[in-house]
Amino acid sequence: MMSDSAPILLTGGSQRLGLHCVKRFLANDQSMIISYRQERPEVAELRKLGVHCIQADFATEQGILNFIAAIKAYTPALRAIIHNASLWISEDGADSDAFKQMMNVHVLAPYLINQHCAALLQQSPQADIIHISDDVTRRGSAKRIAYSASKAGLDNLTLSFAASLAPQIKVNTIAPALIMLHPDDDAAYQRRATAKSVLGTVPGPEVIYQSLRYLLDTPYVTGTTLTVNGGRHLK
Repeated sequence: MMSDSAPILLTGGSQRLGLHCVKRFLANDQSMIISYRQERPEVAELRKLGVHCIQADFATEQGILNFIAAIKAYTPALRAIIHNASLWISEDGADSDAFKQMMNVHVLAPYLINQHCAALLQQSPQADIIHISDDVTRRGSAKRIAYSASKAGLDNLTLSFAASLAPQIKVNTIAPALIMLHPDDDAAYQRRATAKSVLGTVPGPEVIYQSLRYLLDTPYVTGTTLTVNGGRHLK
């Protein structure tokens, strides 16, 4: 059972994977801070559960810096930072603005947050940074070039921060493939998606919570990528 007086910061915590993991941490008496882009009923629900929710726009440098200031004003310590916030913008027409926004969300935001909040993590006896990347970085993507490149940059941050922040702070990556379906995904899409892995399933968000708990609980793993892809690399 996880209990620590310092909160865990999880970015992008108001929907899907992030929302599930926040609720699971809360069920284990872990205090939480989240970032969110847009007001939604789930944010109000999390506030009622005691989560400190900070609206943030990580697509701009100023938005990132404003968020960091809000974190420092709220808490003197952090147990962990989980970088889950993600952005995908259509890359039709080689839109450089889309590329810059995804680089800001996936690379600049984690870079600046880690740099500015490392001192908060060092106030905890156990401290972790976990980057949520994507299995797509393993082989690239013909259709999502900028997205894949930005997530690959996040992967590399793990190596550099793991080296620079050791031994006080462990830094690792989780690289998931398809974990959840969208409500409008039809049966044909589900069949194609499940056929991409040797395990042939869409597992649901609990596997990401389990992966987070492993990395948070184990004392001797840093600078690694935990691949959660159902064996896609074997096909």
